[in-house]
Amino acid sequence: MVFLGDSLTAGYGLDPDQAYPALIQRKIDEAGLHYRVVNAGVSGETSAGARRRIEWLLAQPVAVLVVETGGNDGLRGQDPSATAENIQAIIDRARRPPSPPKIVLVGMEALPNYGADYTRRFRGIFPRLAKKNGVVLVPFLLDGVAGVRSLNQADGIHPTAEGQRKLAETVWRALRPLLTS
Repeated sequence: MVFLGDSLTAGYGLDPDQAYPALIQRKIDEAGLHYRVVNAGVSGETSAGARRRIEWLLAQPVAVLVVETGGNDGLRGQDPSATAENIQAIIDRARRPPSPPKIVLVGMEALPNYGADYTRRFRGIFPRLAKKNGVVLVPFLLDGVAGVRSLNQADGIHPTAEGQRKLAETVWRALRPLLTS
């Protein structure tokens, strides 16, 4: 199982064992499931960077691909249609034979500084792509964490260890049924 993502997936500012992919590995082990989690999170990465890395990440067989990208695109005010195009290309590559993985798409929100229209367009990327491609959607990775001072590091963007535990719970709710079906 590969977690493709940015600093939120990498666990920026924390020990790698505190990042939500490592916490998901513990949940997998506790459930007696046989998956090995690979954290392929890279701090600062955009959807274009994730798109460039996907070929290499799928060089080995992957049973489940969790795609968490686009947050840095939103922070930089990049065109939501370009972000959507990059994520679609990642999904398209993942679906190529010989053994396409199950896919989980993790949604993000844009900060309101670029205006209501940008926020609406950015928010629509993830549910639209999930529906179009028939993949599992986690609507918003930072649900219950964003804006909560005690769950974020001093920068107000990156979750603390407790925040990462909440991210793991959010992702696990969508991921577990996929792993046990």
